[in-house]
Amino acid sequence: MKEYKYTEKKDTRSGFGAGLLELGRTNPNVVALCADLVGSLKMGDFIKENPERFFQIGIAEANMMGIAAGLTIGGKIPFTGTFANFSTGRVYDQIRQSIAYSGKNVKICASHAGLTLGEDGATHQILEDIGMMKMLPHMTVINPCDYNQTKAATIAIADYEGPVYLRFGRPVIPIFTDPNQKFEIGKAWMVNEGTDVSIFATGHMVWKAILAGHILAEKGISAEIINIHTIKPLDEEAILKSVAKTKCVVSAEEHNRLGGLGDSIAQVLVKNTPLPMEYVAVNDSFGESGTPEELMEKYGLSENDIVDAAQRAISRKQA
Repeated sequence: MKEYKYTEKKDTRSGFGAGLLELGRTNPNVVALCADLVGSLKMGDFIKENPERFFQIGIAEANMMGIAAGLTIGGKIPFTGTFANFSTGRVYDQIRQSIAYSGKNVKICASHAGLTLGEDGATHQILEDIGMMKMLPHMTVINPCDYNQTKAATIAIADYEGPVYLRFGRPVIPIFTDPNQKFEIGKAWMVNEGTDVSIFATGHMVWKAILAGHILAEKGISAEIINIHTIKPLDEEAILKSVAKTKCVVSAEEHNRLGGLGDSIAQVLVKNTPLPMEYVAVNDSFGESGTPEELMEKYGLSENDIVDAAQRAISRKQA
């Protein structure tokens, strides 16, 4: 199992803030909008350097999406910022009608996604957002794994023509990817090559998958771990190449089991090569208040849950 060492932990939302700041210096068409959560979205540095390119919309998320759609008509590249719940569930109609339907070049940047929002509880811990966004025609869905990858993804989507949903979070997690990486939309990243089971993880669950890989290696199990940072468009080639070796699959995501990454992978397998598959995800429920680690443990999103899922998938392989 490949070693990934880190010297620092940071929240992925800070990676977004760093990427937005760099875009402010390099792309004059980038503008930012926020729904009264500048501090939470780490937009402060961009605003200090580009006050004329920032729009504080206030607690009016639906208006923010409509304004962002309008700004694209003048050639601007708007980055909207608020919590993932308010970026999707609260404004789904506006995104569908004003952004996705006409393919507007809006970048919907969503922080505090999933259970790791923590103590704010179920009303804010959206676990359905990947499903809602991936079902929209024209929408690209990206869920990076650490600070460096979130920064790189933020910069990359400015050059991509079309609507994008960029999902990130609040908790500090290890920084383990290359600070100088080139982010390729739709191209999965091989974390560790293996032969016994394919683990496809996204977002915060990539580090959990790495931890699980070490536990599995101690048990004599070789895990292939792949970071699916782009959920739509999905890198089907990488998935099929991996499962051709391993013959079984685990998906790992901080999202509802229904409608997320796992379901997208299952569709690929059903169409091409049906194989044993296990989901590591929230099992069709809302969350609750608690620390991020407590919630990840309670709702079955720990490294040990990935290990157990991998062993179940392996046991179901045909001899």
